Amino acid sequence: MSDIEKASPDLQAFVAEVDTGGRNAKGVGGLVIALGALGWALFQLWYASPVPFALGFGIFNDTEARAIHLGMAMFLAFLAFPYGRHSPRQRIPVADWVLALVAGFAGAYLMLFYRELATRPGQPVMMDVVTACVGIVLLLETTRRAVGLPMTILGLVFLAYVFLGPYLPDVIAHKGASLHRMVSHMWLTTEGVYGVALGVSVAFIFIFVLFGALLDRAGGGNYMMQVSFALLGHMRGGPAKVAVVSSALNGLISGSSVSNVVTGGIFTIPLMKKAGYGGIKAGAIETASSINGQIMPPVMGAAAFLMVEYVGIPYVEIIKHALLPAVISYVALFYIVHLEALKLGIRPMAQAAVRTARERWIARALGVSGTFIVIGAVYWIAIGTRTLLGGAAPYVLMALLFGAYVWLVRVAARSPDLPQDIDINNPVLPPAWPTVRAGLFYLIPIGVLIWCLGVDELSPALSAFWATITMVALMLTQRPLLSFFRGHGMPGSAWAEGVSEVYKGFVDGSRNMIGIGIATATAGIVVGGITLTGLGFRMTDFVELVSQGNVILMLLFTAFVCLVLGLGVPTTANYVLMASLMAPVIVELGAQSGLVIPLIAVHLFVFYYGIMADITPPAGLATFAAAAISKEDPIKTGVQGSLYALRTVVLPFVFIFNPALLMIDVHGWWEVLLV
Repeated sequence: MSDIEKASPDLQAFVAEVDTGGRNAKGVGGLVIALGALGWALFQLWYASPVPFALGFGIFNDTEARAIHLGMAMFLAFLAFPYGRHSPRQRIPVADWVLALVAGFAGAYLMLFYRELATRPGQPVMMDVVTACVGIVLLLETTRRAVGLPMTILGLVFLAYVFLGPYLPDVIAHKGASLHRMVSHMWLTTEGVYGVALGVSVAFIFIFVLFGALLDRAGGGNYMMQVSFALLGHMRGGPAKVAVVSSALNGLISGSSVSNVVTGGIFTIPLMKKAGYGGIKAGAIETASSINGQIMPPVMGAAAFLMVEYVGIPYVEIIKHALLPAVISYVALFYIVHLEALKLGIRPMAQAAVRTARERWIARALGVSGTFIVIGAVYWIAIGTRTLLGGAAPYVLMALLFGAYVWLVRVAARSPDLPQDIDINNPVLPPAWPTVRAGLFYLIPIGVLIWCLGVDELSPALSAFWATITMVALMLTQRPLLSFFRGHGMPGSAWAEGVSEVYKGFVDGSRNMIGIGIATATAGIVVGGITLTGLGFRMTDFVELVSQGNVILMLLFTAFVCLVLGLGVPTTANYVLMASLMAPVIVELGAQSGLVIPLIAVHLFVFYYGIMADITPPAGLATFAAAAISKEDPIKTGVQGSLYALRTVVLPFVFIFNPALLMIDVHGWWEVLLV
């Protein structure tokens, strides 16, 4: 079961409207959406895998893959996202069927006529122009449905800017462009819609989102929640601390603020209210901790993958730079909720087993040291196997990994299954170690992902592919193995349930990607407008005029623009726009002021402020989700959450002026500890 499915029908509908599409069609319509989503996921899995290159078959170049990606996203967007609030949810109107087919064709046009287009670059024929114009219009409509009206307006503004250049003030004027040149740039090349942002969505974002959806379906999200409750539920203000830690752990696998709020908040927010935090503070704490899931490596938010292209460094370097600020932000929030508990006089809700102080410290020491010993043993066994066995090492390591997985499932079988929820009215603290060991095997796919990224230094896509394959194998076998070790054999129903969960995870992953795919394509209109008109070069003069060359004023101006844009534009599009317009300007003007600002610091600065938009009233979607659970005013919840988020607002200014916080020019463990 997905964690979202534990929420009330109204909350499930809210998350669907934001993330996956509010239409839950029955019959043929539902089947087409499900099969389309499944086909899209299988294509992306194939594209991320090394199999096509091994077989010499089914190899797609970047342009073809982007066209298929956009075609599927637009096709599913018209089927899954209703036209408006009063449009039918249980069936698909005829008009949406027609629009979906036309949009799918227009989106995939670059792949369908790839050879013909290659013979006439920059010379579109009437068919090209008509298809591109229809495609842009339908893309903007899918953006309105799946992402929101502000993003659509932003796309329209940049399209208008392309044509109205000669009539604008001198500071932003340009010579303009013809319709043929605009459609060629935006739709028939990789400079606009099919540009870097959509390319990153194809290559990286989809496979990571799919991995997170599968891990959630398998029960990984529930496991992290239960472990957090078992370890922290007995503390003063325990539910709030559970919210902080479980959101940090969920951030490992999910980049959606709204999903993070709902999956954890349905339990933590009522518990926080019962503990004495009050509804507004409870919703604000959950929101503040959930939005930070986007800055928590290794998955982070979709925008983090765009940094690979914009900054030009490997994804593992992005993780290294982003890790310490993310940890600091969560530690600070943990301390904030502790101070709130002290101020409000909150006592522990659930009692842990009575132990002396000496026993508690011994248990903690054994837990921490045991974790490091296990991690070290895994690392040195893997490295030693490679050194000794050479080419045969991968097969031996796979056998060892499978053996470790079977052993961990056997350990888990000795404990009862984890509960699927937490009793809000009468919370009972589960025993810590049995809860931890009941799902240790969920850490294997995450370990595979981190190993491939950090040790083998594989590409993000290939790393996520191997982690996803591991996840699928786990989902297919965990129930049969648990049944076997409990003496019930391996019934066919256990295998069937595993297959069903994999299928649902694939569909969930694809539906979660519709909005992201559409947003990155529309962000391509913004980037295309910038490159076609040369707006990026004019921004330097404009920002210098506004800030008078003062770096602090320039950063404050950038932060303000990020927050204003974020009132309606998702984090990914916000980041693309600001990274394209402002990041180079900040670096250049900083250098003119004698301040060397690393490019990654600027991009993380923009990224952090883009994320703040999810909590800032009046349009923070994560805040509305939390308020729906707490049944409090969303504006008051957003204001309180913004106060809690001030720690994350301050951090970007800190690492701009102290890049050591991002592990830049830090050498050796002593310097790491000092930082």
